[in-house]
Amino acid sequence: QVQLVESGGGLVQAGGSLRLSCAASGGTFSTYAMGWFRQAPGKEREFVATSTWSGGSTYYADSVKGRFTISRDNAKNTVYLQMNWLKPEDTAVYYCAACSIRRYESTWYAQKVAYNYWGQGTQVTVSS
Repeated sequence: QVQLVESGGGLVQAGGSLRLSCAASGGTFSTYAMGWFRQAPGKEREFVATSTWSGGSTYYADSVKGRFTISRDNAKNTVYLQMNWLKPEDTAVYYCAACSIRRYESTWYAQKVAYNYWGQGTQVTVSS
């Protein structure tokens, strides 16, 4: 059983930056693809970014490309999401998730069903 704990959320002005962290325990971190999703009030949870096992491949939602960067430190069992040039529409609860099922198609990692484990989430609020 993998436990995931997010941190780093908060309130920031538009144009600002935040770095989210997700610490994993209870499993072999390097065998999981790690993803970030977000859920705004009244909306479905949506894909943000994912990093494969070694971090060699990363995928992003179009809405965050060029502004967000996912990275991971397998020695620290931690995945990060650096968020720059934040916009009010980025306001949401951000969740990290772990995926143990490897698929060739990169689109697999953008799907919620791909992920076995989820954290509790951290709130990000961007003011205009």
